[in-house]
Amino acid sequence: MSDIHHPGRRSVLTAGLASAAALGGSWLLTGCAGAEAAPVLPAAAAKGAPDRGGTLRIARPPASDAETLDPASSLSAYEYLGALYNRLVRIGPNGELAPDLAESWEPDAKARTWTFRLRKGVTFHNGRAFTSADAAYSLRHILDKATASPQAAVLAPLIDPAKLGTPDAHTLVVPLKTPNAEFLSLLTHYNCYVIPDGSAKSVGRTGIGTGPFKLESFAPAGPGRVTAYADHWAGRPVLDAISFYSVADMSARSNALLAGQVDLLSQTNLDFATARVVAASDRATIARVKNAQWYVLPMLTTEKPFTDVRVRQAMKLAYDPEHVVQVALQGAGTPGWDNPVPPSDPAYISAHPKHDPEKAKYLLKQAGHEGLAMDLYTSSYDPLFTPMALAYQDSAKRAGIRIKVKTASADSYYTQIWMKKPLMATYWFTGRPVDQLFTQIFRSGSSYNETAWSDKGFDAVLDRARAELDDTKRRELYGEAQTLVIEKGGAMTPMFADRLVGISRKVRGYAEHGFEFDYLGIGLKGA
Repeated sequence: MSDIHHPGRRSVLTAGLASAAALGGSWLLTGCAGAEAAPVLPAAAAKGAPDRGGTLRIARPPASDAETLDPASSLSAYEYLGALYNRLVRIGPNGELAPDLAESWEPDAKARTWTFRLRKGVTFHNGRAFTSADAAYSLRHILDKATASPQAAVLAPLIDPAKLGTPDAHTLVVPLKTPNAEFLSLLTHYNCYVIPDGSAKSVGRTGIGTGPFKLESFAPAGPGRVTAYADHWAGRPVLDAISFYSVADMSARSNALLAGQVDLLSQTNLDFATARVVAASDRATIARVKNAQWYVLPMLTTEKPFTDVRVRQAMKLAYDPEHVVQVALQGAGTPGWDNPVPPSDPAYISAHPKHDPEKAKYLLKQAGHEGLAMDLYTSSYDPLFTPMALAYQDSAKRAGIRIKVKTASADSYYTQIWMKKPLMATYWFTGRPVDQLFTQIFRSGSSYNETAWSDKGFDAVLDRARAELDDTKRRELYGEAQTLVIEKGGAMTPMFADRLVGISRKVRGYAEHGFEFDYLGIGLKGA
């Protein structure tokens, strides 16, 4: 699911933010109407060094009352996780793998046993020293069925928790069941943050990690606050604290930003019109993250008519992704051409079938579904769902496909619609490594395989890619996997959207990569 959205009650939990939403909504709509006069959206966040100190105020969507700070099972608390914890390995600013709690690593000749050398002098927020026992425990916690970690389905086929080795306090040995040259990349997932040995029952409340901030307060689906951890191994963060607010919808979050009551809108991809209003304001602006989200129209392959590959192929050939990008994103993104791998990924292939409504008609006639009529479900959960759905509707009608767009409640969209209706809209964050992407979202049997597509040939290609130590040959195999997804899979990927992040003009050092921003360097000018 879209990283992963289980929205619960919709409530603005502070009076000030509620007032901003109530008073500012009509102004925002008026501003959007006059957006033609607004300047072109900024290409990046403001440059320059922040001042030391201050509190960054973040508005985030409401989550479930069951929201947890346990990174292994967390489905929504991304902003907290990046502040409170570290991984063994992370994704660096250039998109390459970078050391985190592991200073270095070494696979054996077959990439079957991986040895990690861990940092010395690292402490948890409770003062306890970080050791290899904590690293091993964190992996076992992810693999424990009782944890219900989304990452378990990815790691369980590879790791036997009983065979993890800790020969000394700063060495972790991970024998794999099968060779995997991409194993390191799987540890960069946001469920893979390291927690203290034995903390499974408490960490969801305490948030004790080795990260640059320590927990001061946390309410599931509500407000929270973290403060700078002075003894962080990489140095004290610039900020003194970060305060989090749960704010009901995008309009309320945007108006809180425009009113100067918050500094950053997280998990919020602003629609183009709202982004232009924000960018034109005196208090706020836009940080633009290139191709940061990929949007999907999943077809449930276990439901008719999508059990027939010809219908799936016709649905893809029927619409023009370039039209969808222009209409839904106003050009602020890249056509997907039904390939979920972003163009920035080294494994990306550009080859794809072209928009061909006539061939789509032919395939539908062959399959006995000429003049196909389908309901396409969307919601206000994300502001781009409905524009994308309407753009698809408009484009696909040239192939004789009649789409009826149905808007479902945002509160229940990911419990009542996602993976239940034959055709729907959703999105995912980019930034996950290619093997993680394919394994979690497209491999047979994965709990997050939102199209329920099962293809033994595709699974076999993934297995071969993992075992291939030659980088060029491995990229070729991931290219083959992309071709299978495009030609046979159930996911239409119309577009990659630039994430338009609303931030205060005071924010400095906002640089987003791999599901998080730079918590050490971000700060405020005039703090």
